[in-house]
Amino acid sequence: MENRRSNNESLQVDVNYMTAEYLGSREGISEAELQAQAETLARAVRAMKDKRPQMAWRELPHNQNDVVDQILDYTRRVKDRFENFVVLGIGGSALGPLAVQQALNHLYYNELPKAKRNGFPRIYIVDNVDPERFAALLDVINPAETLFNVITKSGSTSETMAQFMIVTELLRRVLGDSYSEHIVATTDAAKGNLIGIAQEEKYPLFYVPDGVGGRFSELSAVGLLPAAAAGIDIRELLRGAAFMDRWIEETDQVTENPAYVRAVLHYCAYLKGKNISVMMPYADSLKYFADWYAQLWAESLGKRLNQDGEEVFVGQTPVKALGVTDQHSQVQLYTEGPYDKVVNFLAVGSFRNSVEIPRLYAKVPGVSFLGGHTLNQLMEVERVATEYALVKANRLNNTIVLPEVNPFTIGQLIYLLEVETAFAGELLKIDAFDQPGVEEGKNATYALLGRVGFEDVKEKLKALPAKNQRYILKRPV
Repeated sequence: MENRRSNNESLQVDVNYMTAEYLGSREGISEAELQAQAETLARAVRAMKDKRPQMAWRELPHNQNDVVDQILDYTRRVKDRFENFVVLGIGGSALGPLAVQQALNHLYYNELPKAKRNGFPRIYIVDNVDPERFAALLDVINPAETLFNVITKSGSTSETMAQFMIVTELLRRVLGDSYSEHIVATTDAAKGNLIGIAQEEKYPLFYVPDGVGGRFSELSAVGLLPAAAAGIDIRELLRGAAFMDRWIEETDQVTENPAYVRAVLHYCAYLKGKNISVMMPYADSLKYFADWYAQLWAESLGKRLNQDGEEVFVGQTPVKALGVTDQHSQVQLYTEGPYDKVVNFLAVGSFRNSVEIPRLYAKVPGVSFLGGHTLNQLMEVERVATEYALVKANRLNNTIVLPEVNPFTIGQLIYLLEVETAFAGELLKIDAFDQPGVEEGKNATYALLGRVGFEDVKEKLKALPAKNQRYILKRPV
C-alpha cells in the first residue's frame, strides 16, 4: 500500500494546454481572445451572483445538516435488515449515484462478502427499462431481502414509475401487507404523483428541494441516500463541495476561478469550432463521472433558444472515454482527426492501492522494461503520453487532478463541474436549467402509451408521413 494522503487536499485544475502559449494562436486560446470577451465575462459573472438565490443546488453543501442526520439515522436502522439496496431512477437520479458508488466504494463492491462491506447492503442502480436487464436483476436478488429506493421528483418519469409499479406488485405478492417496508421514496415534498402515493402507502420519504433539477441533484437526498446506504461518508462529500464553493466564491477574476476559467476556455474553444468535449478519466473509479458529465453538459447547454428567445442552436457534444482503455480505440481520432474537440482528463495523484509489476523476461527487452515499475506509474505515464501526443498535434486539452479519490475530493469535483456548467450557460446566454427537448420526447411517450391529456400529441404523431419501405432493408431468409 502507498501512503495515504490527507482528506483535506484541494484538487488541481491545469489549463496550460488550452492556451496559445503552448498550442499556438490558431488552436490555443490567447490572452487577446479572453480580453475580447471581457464584456461577456463580466455579464456572466454578474448573472451568477444575481441568480445564485435561484440556484438552490448551490446551497446543498451548506444547509443539509438535518437531512444528513435523517439519512444516517435511516440507513443505520435498515442496514442490517437488507442484503440489497436498489435504486430505481434514470438520468440525474441514477448517473450521479452510479458515479459516486463507482468512485468511492470497492470496484467489486457487490461481490465482496458482507463483512468486507462493513455490513452494508449490495447496491444496484437500475437506470433503464430494458426488460432483459430488469428480469436479470430479479434473478439475482431476493425481494424479501431488498430495499428499493424510487427516485423521481415529478413522480411522472415513465421509466422510473414503470419500474416502481413492477416492484410494488412483486413485493405485494411476495410479502403481503409488509411490502411497504421495502420501499423508500425520494421525490418533491409537495407536488407530483409519487408524493401522494408514498404518503398513502406510508413509505419513508426523502425530498428533492425546490429549484434542484435532476442533473444538479447528486448532493441532495437523491445521491446522499444511496451513498450512505453503501457506507460512504456523505458529510465529507458535502464538506468537499463546500470547500469548492468557497474557492469559487473567493474571486471574480475569471482566470483565478477554477470553474469560471474552465468554462470560458471551453466557450472560446467552441467559438473556434471545438464543438465536442471529451471527458476522459484515467482511473476506473472515475469511469462513470464521464457519464454523469455527459448528461450535465449536454442537457444543460444544448439549446435551440437563448435567453432572449432567439434561435441559436448551441452546445458542445460531450463524449465519454476512459484512459487507458480508449487510447486503443479513440485517441487516434483525437490526435489526427478533425480539430473539433477539447479533451478533459481526470487524473489521480495517489491511488488507494499500489500493484508492482514483477521483473521477468530479462531476455525480452520489449517486455522486461516494465518490471520494477507499478501499474500506478504505468497509468500516469500513459496519461502524460496521451497529453503529449495531443499537445504535439496542437489539440486542446486540460486536466483535473484529484490528489486521491475520496469523499472530500469527489464532493469538490461534483460541485466544480456543476458551477462550470452553469457559468458556461451564462456565457452562451441560454437557460442551463431547462430541457425542452427532453420534454418533447417525454410527451410523445405519454401519448403513445395512452396517457390522458396528450391526445393532441398523439394526433401529431399519427400525422407523420409513413416510412418508405424502400429505405428499410431486410434480406429474405
